[in-house]
Amino acid sequence: MIIKNETDVLKAIEEHNVKFIRLQFTDIQGVIKDVEIPVTQIKKALTVGISFDGSSIEGFIRIYESDMLLKPDVTTFALLPWNNSKGQVARIICDVHQPNGEPFKGDPRYVLKKVTKMASEMGFTLNVGPEMEFFLFERENGKATTIPHDHGSYFEFSPTDIAENIRREIVLALMDLNFDIEASHHEVAFGQYEIDFKYGDALTMADNVVTFKYVARTIAKINGLHATFMPKPIATVNGSGMHVNLSLSKDGRNAFYDPDAEMKISDTARHFIAGVLNHIKAITCIANPIVNSYKRIIPGYEAPVYIAWSGANRSSLMRIPVARDSSTRVELRSPDPSCNPYLTFAAILAAGLEGIQNKVIPKYFVDYNIFDLSVKERMERGIESLPDTLNESANYFEQDKLLKKILGTHVHDNILRLARAEWDEYKKQVHEWEIERYLNVI
Repeated sequence: MIIKNETDVLKAIEEHNVKFIRLQFTDIQGVIKDVEIPVTQIKKALTVGISFDGSSIEGFIRIYESDMLLKPDVTTFALLPWNNSKGQVARIICDVHQPNGEPFKGDPRYVLKKVTKMASEMGFTLNVGPEMEFFLFERENGKATTIPHDHGSYFEFSPTDIAENIRREIVLALMDLNFDIEASHHEVAFGQYEIDFKYGDALTMADNVVTFKYVARTIAKINGLHATFMPKPIATVNGSGMHVNLSLSKDGRNAFYDPDAEMKISDTARHFIAGVLNHIKAITCIANPIVNSYKRIIPGYEAPVYIAWSGANRSSLMRIPVARDSSTRVELRSPDPSCNPYLTFAAILAAGLEGIQNKVIPKYFVDYNIFDLSVKERMERGIESLPDTLNESANYFEQDKLLKKILGTHVHDNILRLARAEWDEYKKQVHEWEIERYLNVI
């Protein structure tokens, strides 16, 4: 179902006997928010917008300036593909506006639109292909546990992979929502899975990331399970990442491909890589936004740790998969699925564009396994590490002038505030590991 304008929305509502519309958006942390309206209010939503209290949304505005408007992006209209006993329900993703009709600068979707416009003015379109990893855990007495739903391993299949039918339900639901699914498989850890969808423009893919998480959680709940995108729910196994495949197109061609250059990648690709690497420590505060994120990016669990780039080498932070021509792309391996995809893609794109504008040459190309190097050997090669903690990444983020300019003061300051608050709360906690290690010996 292709929706291009308001007329198409009204026609689809009538044809499918839609009774309710879910208006969705995300807060600054990427948490999906939702207000449901009866279909009788759709014309008001499409023309005037639906008002809400912005002061109750994390990272938006203060209580004395709380009135805000949701304005639907009609191209995101979709029928929710699960049973609705009280009538068919559809959803529309919205942009957040101020009462005077101007876009709200703290809306993550607005931020990404702003940066993609900058790219467009340079002649580029950013294409993104996220790889979403997640766990399915059992529930006990209605509450989520960390008991894996199966004991399969990478690329496992039935009967060990007992979640394959649930993954199929998720895939079918996503396809009903116009996703182009490329693959679905079991990941390395027990109860861990990955579903990949075809790349597309940055805004559509950010919309798809938040929709994916919503669908996976809903289908899991229907089946009595809990789907989580927490980066590291179990200490002793691999965490869940959101590897991001990136490419720029210009005049209908892949701007990262150059058949006559070394590795068949263009100078544009090299400059883009350099720009991202130059800002990656600050970007980490956005792409890995919670305390738990840093439990994933440690050596020994296939997650990237060291700031370097390579060809197909999976030990580097940024790598270039073997495909070339129209499929030439760069894979950034550090983001995790707890991030706000709008802000993450915006930050990555802004850094890459700066690299292109300044014709920066990337350093730290590697063609070996970085994990095999000693600390001394990494230092000798100038290979640095990603921040170890949320507090450290927040320090880099605070000092990054480009990200502050691109994100805007409102978003920048709120991301920093939330990171500091989470770190301060975390520091106060006494963890079970500490009790077990110290209580009886000190």
